[in-house]
Amino acid sequence: MAGSEHEGRLGEEFFTPGTSSFTEFLTAHRPALLPMRRPFPDGVRAAADRFPHGTTVLALTYRDGVLIAGDRRATMGNLIAQRDLEKVHPADDHTAVAFAGTVGLAVDMVKLYQVELKHFEKIEGIPMTLKAKASRLAGMIRQNLGQAMQGLAVVPLLVGYDVRAPEGARGRIFDFEVTGGPYEKYDFHSEGSGSPYARGALKKLFRPGMSRREAVLAALHALYDAADDDSATGGPDINRRIFPSVAVVTEEGFERLADSETEELTREVVAQRLSRPDGPNAAP
Repeated sequence: MAGSEHEGRLGEEFFTPGTSSFTEFLTAHRPALLPMRRPFPDGVRAAADRFPHGTTVLALTYRDGVLIAGDRRATMGNLIAQRDLEKVHPADDHTAVAFAGTVGLAVDMVKLYQVELKHFEKIEGIPMTLKAKASRLAGMIRQNLGQAMQGLAVVPLLVGYDVRAPEGARGRIFDFEVTGGPYEKYDFHSEGSGSPYARGALKKLFRPGMSRREAVLAALHALYDAADDDSATGGPDINRRIFPSVAVVTEEGFERLADSETEELTREVVAQRLSRPDGPNAAP
């Protein structure tokens, strides 16, 4: 068979010195593999009810680092497309990313971003700084601008533990918009259709130096408020035992809370809401 002698061999592009960006490598040699390619002709928009969308994600700093969390619901228009979607993912040992927006694109973008960070470290021999990680993710979002303008936007939330930052300020949060610009947020932030309600709850409940347990409870209350006012955000599903995704990033690295811990604290929040439906007051 013609060409069989080359079957299974890597192409010349794999042996040519070039960029430490895996995304740029794909752009040059395998653009069809990029999740950011445009699926529709110019002028055609995606119908909002034809693709699953995910909401709501949030992050807040606490005494040991930074916490990131999200609800589990994906919607297609007025339909629930998935009840147990995982929106919180590790990017590397000390960085995590969560997403709101078009689910299929977001999942592929997260996978590509994970490879991007690993590729850079293997090529350069050192990990990226947290600010550089935010810039790389911004570049990937910028490449998706064409699809975002067609109705397929992805809005991630990036958090990390920055060992180079001053003590007490090592948990950092970066927010993005569809044109790519990264914006550092301080103390807390939220994205997605339920974000105004989650952010309002965090404004009330956040305080510097919270313990891990206090931070988790604040995040769960914020997601509860988001689900209470936003139909696209899923609340805790006690019957199906589907609870929010919660993870922390500290000096020890990324850690997803065990299901048992998340369930215990979620049930505590639900029990509190039986007597106080609007949630706890701000700390004095």
